[in-house]
Amino acid sequence: MRELTPADFPLPTLAAEISRWRAELESGRGFQVVSGVPVERWSGAEAELAFWCLGLHLGRPGAQNPQGDLLGHVHDTGDDASDPWVRLYRTSARIAYHCDAADVVGLLCLKSARRGGLSRIASSVSVYNELLARRPDRVDRLYEPFLLDLRNEDATARLRTLPVPPCRFAGGRLRTFYHSDYFRSVERYPDVPPLTPDERALLDLYEEIAAGPGLSLDMDLRPGDIQWLSNHAILHARTAYEDHPEPERRRHLLRLWLSIG
Repeated sequence: MRELTPADFPLPTLAAEISRWRAELESGRGFQVVSGVPVERWSGAEAELAFWCLGLHLGRPGAQNPQGDLLGHVHDTGDDASDPWVRLYRTSARIAYHCDAADVVGLLCLKSARRGGLSRIASSVSVYNELLARRPDRVDRLYEPFLLDLRNEDATARLRTLPVPPCRFAGGRLRTFYHSDYFRSVERYPDVPPLTPDERALLDLYEEIAAGPGLSLDMDLRPGDIQWLSNHAILHARTAYEDHPEPERRRHLLRLWLSIG
């Protein structure tokens, strides 16, 4: 799959539509949902190949973990969500609002959960504007770095944290990188100072606004649905879920992280 190029998988009928998706992500609402992908007729390998090649027409896939995986599998592996080295997408636990380390994150739903597992999104620009209206005195802190817990799945890794400013302006537009769980869990390292009361209050208020009425949108992705999100303009979260007891029916999504600049 890594050797394929868009020319190996021509999509002349979809080309104009994919260009529209890109414009929606870069300068529109920041998200796009595509339905009707016939995953029920495909094997797992065929679904992976189709999603990968579709992603190539939208952008360049990037690594999602220290192992360099370019096509991720989002499902409950049985890992313990309380383990500080486990990334939460490998569990059935709730995931708080965050952005991923790419321009765009794409999910293709192969199987949905028995109950829960909703994808929850909010505009980071709208959250910022509401924060500015409520507490303008707290906004400046978003332009200073927070330490991000890398959760690199390796307790012996030398690089454990990275300073990240949640907000920046680029070309006159607000760009956001926010990660609630990993801004908070960084405190587990003994050499990292704890968040101040003001910093904790800022994170709490930011997430309260994002989850509030009128700002959040829940999506119950079904098999064959693709969700594309701009990480610069959209926050995303996931509700906890209860899975099917039968292994072949358990929740399973494919994931791409794309650069589209």
